[in-house]
Amino acid sequence: MSISTRFWGFFGRNSAKPETDARCAGLGILVAFLAPALLFYAGFAIYPVIRTIYNSFHAIKPHGVVEFVGVSNFTTLLFADATFWKAVGNTALFTIVATILDVFGGLLLALCLFARAPFAGLLRVVWFTPVLMSYVVVGVIWVWIYDYDWGLANAILRWLGLGAFEQSWLGHPSTALWSVLGAHVWKWLGFNMIVFLAALYALPGEVLGAAELDNCGWVAKLVYIIVPMLRATIVNLLVLSFIGKMMVFDLIWIMTGGGPLWSTETVSTYVYKRAFEWNTFDLGYPSAIAVLWFVIILAFIAVMTQLLRQRDKLEF
Repeated sequence: MSISTRFWGFFGRNSAKPETDARCAGLGILVAFLAPALLFYAGFAIYPVIRTIYNSFHAIKPHGVVEFVGVSNFTTLLFADATFWKAVGNTALFTIVATILDVFGGLLLALCLFARAPFAGLLRVVWFTPVLMSYVVVGVIWVWIYDYDWGLANAILRWLGLGAFEQSWLGHPSTALWSVLGAHVWKWLGFNMIVFLAALYALPGEVLGAAELDNCGWVAKLVYIIVPMLRATIVNLLVLSFIGKMMVFDLIWIMTGGGPLWSTETVSTYVYKRAFEWNTFDLGYPSAIAVLWFVIILAFIAVMTQLLRQRDKLEF
């Protein structure tokens, strides 16, 4: 190796050292800024998940008594707990119907606004306002609406001469779940409407203009142009809505508390009751319910994403 090569190699190594120091300093600053957020996330998100999984394999009794029971909680849950399966059925029905109504109802409202329906600005505010309300407010409002004696629902039926159809909407097992579902859809229609409306305005005008020049009807334009171009938005809203409905708790707890006769019991309300209301003195069993339901939700999300994934062939 020549003297000049050694000379420039020496200075090259020295010049690389400040760059290494700068990278280390930048990494230290990054860690310093991220550490508090990561600690909070670990303490309030990761640790509770790990602790719940741990509890699901144990019997957690008062005075710090912890007894390992293996899969006994899961066995009892799957083969000997009729209330759990009732809650699963209610949650499944609620999730499927509410997801379909939320997403496609929101699309319908967005299409009405996109077509410049009369009073579109006012309707946008009216339909979106329930999204801004808390579940407590929505629940109280709809409890008043469904009241048997002076509620708006029965008052309208009496005014229309349909008094024979008056119901104790939240007090009868056959109507309670559907009544809560109606309140839930009323709250979230506006959110999906706004998302779809933004997606509609983002569509390329050239494509829609070409369809109009070809005398494409509104229904054909919707089915063959608008819906395929909104596929990604529809899939994302379906998945998000599905996740939210599978974990529904607030509105049902406020309006019915899971009753009457378990007709509105969901998995989330059942977990809460087993953990904090029933005198079972065992946090292991509700933890097992939560873990099993978490796995089921993940499985359904994976299946939905796979089924709804777009498989268009690339054209060159």
